[in-house]
Amino acid sequence: MGDNKSSIWKDFIAGGFGGICAVVSGHPLDTIKVRLQTMPTPAPGQAPLFTGTWDCFTKTIKHEGFRGLYKGMAAPVTGVSPIFALSFFGFAVGKDMVGWAKGNSGKQLSLVELFAAGGFSGILTTVIMAPGERIKCLLQIQKSAGEKKYNGPVDCAKKLYAEGGIRSIYRGTILTLCRDIPASGMYFAGYEGIKRALTPPGQDPSKLSIGSVLFAGGMAGIFNWVIAIAPDVLKSRLQTAPEGTYRGSRDVLADVMRTDGIRGMYKGIVPVMLRAFPANACCFLGYEAAIKGLNYISPPS
Repeated sequence: MGDNKSSIWKDFIAGGFGGICAVVSGHPLDTIKVRLQTMPTPAPGQAPLFTGTWDCFTKTIKHEGFRGLYKGMAAPVTGVSPIFALSFFGFAVGKDMVGWAKGNSGKQLSLVELFAAGGFSGILTTVIMAPGERIKCLLQIQKSAGEKKYNGPVDCAKKLYAEGGIRSIYRGTILTLCRDIPASGMYFAGYEGIKRALTPPGQDPSKLSIGSVLFAGGMAGIFNWVIAIAPDVLKSRLQTAPEGTYRGSRDVLADVMRTDGIRGMYKGIVPVMLRAFPANACCFLGYEAAIKGLNYISPPS
């Protein structure tokens, strides 16, 4: 990561490129995750819509083909570049803020300080993340719900606005914040911490091998989702439920605990973890490659 203010714009651009790499590599498992999280609770004596990750995968392929795994990808691809750009930009700004507050600007930050800087990035990304994920989730569950109400992300956004205005588009914002502030902190602190651990004494972390970058990025994704999975389940439920189903976040939590118990808070964890490592390994590799390219075009002063 760049440590001076002149590098912040590079973090912004490189973060956007890294985000695109993450979506393209991880969207199929994200679709499976959302379908597992939002499938209806079966009536007594009835089998669930999906029995697990593999069952969801095979049924999706059987009924929709491989294209079914990429349903709803237009929304995150359109939104992911600015989301990840804001995320990496927010982390860079957060590091500057923490360094200034601690009076150690320019010095290496501790992992706790990196966590705080990463948490700040989660606040910035929610502005785009909340509506983008609402649209994505609604498109992803259409086939499994047995209906096709929306013809794409733009049509979905228009219909949501017509139904409930801007509040409908931004439904789930509080839960997105509850997910992304701590998860983003763990994401960036985990990545920087692993890079430091893999860097031999006296050497520059930016010179790490591709394998080391992939490992650090993949593990950062795992750390992120260990924190994020429970609020993500609640967010997906709230964002895909028909209007009036829930009064708010507490109502969703009570419903999940009543119908599924604590295990319900971790629905979709298998595809999440299967996706987390490769998607985020690709993200950080894309980020680091873009940073090197930008530094070549515009060398640091």
